[in-house]
Amino acid sequence: MTSARSLVRPADLRVRPLARAETIPSAWYTDARVHELDRDAVFAATWQYVADARQLARPGDHIVTDVAEQPIIVVRGGDGALRAFYNVCRHRGGPLAMKDGNADMLICKYHGWTYRLDGMLRGVPHFNQVELFDKRNYGLTPVHLAEWEGLVFVSLAERPKPLEGYLKGIRERIAPTRLGALRFARRIDYDVRANWKVYVDNYLEGYHVPYVHPELYTLYDYEGYVTEVHDWYSVQVGPLTGDRNVYTAGGGDALYYHIFPNLMLNVVPGRLQSNVVLPVAPDRCKVIFRYYYDDVTSPAAGQRIEADVAFSDKVQQEDGEICERVQRGLTSRAYDKGRFSVRFEEGVYHFQKLLKTAYRAWLKR
Repeated sequence: MTSARSLVRPADLRVRPLARAETIPSAWYTDARVHELDRDAVFAATWQYVADARQLARPGDHIVTDVAEQPIIVVRGGDGALRAFYNVCRHRGGPLAMKDGNADMLICKYHGWTYRLDGMLRGVPHFNQVELFDKRNYGLTPVHLAEWEGLVFVSLAERPKPLEGYLKGIRERIAPTRLGALRFARRIDYDVRANWKVYVDNYLEGYHVPYVHPELYTLYDYEGYVTEVHDWYSVQVGPLTGDRNVYTAGGGDALYYHIFPNLMLNVVPGRLQSNVVLPVAPDRCKVIFRYYYDDVTSPAAGQRIEADVAFSDKVQQEDGEICERVQRGLTSRAYDKGRFSVRFEEGVYHFQKLLKTAYRAWLKR
């Protein structure tokens, strides 16, 4: 990571007022060294959304995932508690699970070491001749876990700040919608040929909507669109308009939350769409969409869900295409840094400011 240290220059980490600020350098979107820096300075240091509590309802239910390129398993214990561990056997690094499922015990798929659901080592085949070995010293390595409104987060940080502090005020703002009471309907994954920060930047501004999403442009009051920033998240507020709005027939606001670094919560009355953006390579990311509704069973709800998912898929295809074009532009000789629209790009500015904060913290460490 020494090379990343030389690439991230002190002048680029400086934060200027929005009206005078420049965007981050193009190399931060394209260079493999910054991709590694994001892994260590950003994703290994923040709370990462990994599952829904409903996926882990019964004792033994577990999911497997990666966080900052580290294999992680989250499991519901016999005592009802959720726990997260590195999905790594303490014997020789084998996996405890290779897919989501349910199990009474976690059994290494390499040599059969067996762990209880609380991570304690229980069974060790053919180890009776090993000296100075105490099973109590070889339990699974735990990972910090927190749950909020039915969403499960983990953090690889040594001493992460409480998750509630990062999300303060969201629960109250979206009332009467209660995220934890909504029911899961659909998951769709998208592979985007762009750096994860390109996708986040694009999400964080409505500046592009009239040009990239002409149909979406008709669904809310573009002139009434505002962005609010908080310590660790921002929210774009779009007043919904029209009697035939695919999102809601009753008006209200569409609230687009971005929680640093890579989680989006798109909330309209009776519906949540969560998006998590995962870096894959310097010029690749995966975006996982999950849809939740207050009603997923009635015929009317089924029609609404199909219309909502189809429209959102169209918007995502448009976003994916423009992000891929931007990624190409960022590699050109013609571009390094740009400027911000004070009216429409405060969310992008806020995200890039938090990114600089994360890089500075890593450099100090």
